[in-house]
Amino acid sequence: MAEEKKEENKEETSETAPAKEGGNKLLMIVIIILLLLLLVIGGLVAYFLLSSDNTSNPSQNPADNGKSKQVEQKQKKDSADLTIGPIYPMDPFIVNLMSDGARRFLKCTLNLEMDSPNLQPELDKKVPLLRDLIIRILSSKTVAEISTSKGKEKLKAEIVRNINEKLESGEIKHVYLVNFVIQ
Repeated sequence: MAEEKKEENKEETSETAPAKEGGNKLLMIVIIILLLLLLVIGGLVAYFLLSSDNTSNPSQNPADNGKSKQVEQKQKKDSADLTIGPIYPMDPFIVNLMSDGARRFLKCTLNLEMDSPNLQPELDKKVPLLRDLIIRILSSKTVAEISTSKGKEKLKAEIVRNINEKLESGEIKHVYLVNFVIQ
């Protein structure tokens, strides 16, 4: 009897083992099909998101034609601005920045773009005035005001405006920040 039970148990395990293997294979096939389906859907979504927005035909939307003309004009203007006039280098500036108790320093070096080389003798004579003017402007700023790119652009515009008020024989077209460290 014990042998019969052993034989029956062997028959049951041999019958359930193939059923489990078949179930595992079926489960693997379903998982693989689902993964492939997800990949296809993801690819289609990526295709539709990345296409057609940037590659639309300009003749389809007349409002875009005006924008594209403006962009072309701006690019032409920017390419004309790539020519740099004569440069007047300044010695480095080290100033204390305005702060709420903590000592903050700014070390920067500026180069001034002149509209003509004829302005250089006047700048040479007015170096102390220019340095004083720039130091007053720099030391009146906080870290928050000059740490962003927009803040730096405002700072440069303010320096250009104030220097040009003091000049007689020409003007400064642009200020270049060659070195700019806040500590």
